[in-house]
Amino acid sequence: MYRLDVTETFAGLSLPGHLHTQESLNFASTFQFCGSDVLLVTYPKSGTTWMQEILTLIYSDGDPRPAKTTPNWARTPWLEHIHFKELLQETEGPRLLTTHMPPQVLAASLRKAKPKVIHLVRNPKDVAVSFYHFCRMANFFPDPGSFDEFLLAFLDGTVHYGSWFEHTKGWLNCKEELDVFYITYEELHQDLEGSVERLSAFLGHPLPPGQMDSIRQHCSFVSMSNNQMVNGALIPHEIMDPSKSQFMRKGIVGDWRNHFSPLQTELFKKKFQQEMGGRCLGFMD
Repeated sequence: MYRLDVTETFAGLSLPGHLHTQESLNFASTFQFCGSDVLLVTYPKSGTTWMQEILTLIYSDGDPRPAKTTPNWARTPWLEHIHFKELLQETEGPRLLTTHMPPQVLAASLRKAKPKVIHLVRNPKDVAVSFYHFCRMANFFPDPGSFDEFLLAFLDGTVHYGSWFEHTKGWLNCKEELDVFYITYEELHQDLEGSVERLSAFLGHPLPPGQMDSIRQHCSFVSMSNNQMVNGALIPHEIMDPSKSQFMRKGIVGDWRNHFSPLQTELFKKKFQQEMGGRCLGFMD
């Protein structure tokens, strides 16, 4: 039933069969976007849940009730997930959509309608740490082994969802063509208010006066950790085992320092320079 041991292959990526089928992936790749759609694009463990909550609060004009009464996967459904084909077809605009897919899967459809695209990126060292712990607790991923083993696979791009570097470069290259709003997880931490103001202006949905406090409160890590619509509590333990790690684990910047050895740090630095060159992505080391 759960397809926990199934791996699907699509567009050169290995993907968890619990979440995806060939049918759902093909549906995503040919999805008919509307100009009023908003698509959140992330690599796994880059702050997706946080941004889903922020978008929910922006479009509810700061009213926290939707975030407290409807699971986040229903408010901002995933294009490529097995569960949401019917939901996506029935939802009226503006539709808030989410994807981990690389641009080669979606770009052709996106060019036709030109919806708003938000590309959220996080320091890949922190991504690797968070992804490792998520793979430990999410039983639809292969056993990640030791952190050292997982980090080598992450750098090689052989983890589920593929290479962080290829995913990130691909969407960065689409930034102007597809009207992509680029923002980092680190920016959200540094200046949530300024980030939300820029984001709401991009979306053409300015916040009513006085609603920033509501967003700051209900999109905080503490609030989301206690919100069953967000924190993974609704998911059976056979699928995500909280005894191994928490879905809402830390939500901080720089946790990689608690995991990386000096050798791993140097290896990662070389790989980043090789893949990303002189790109300034706004991360804090």
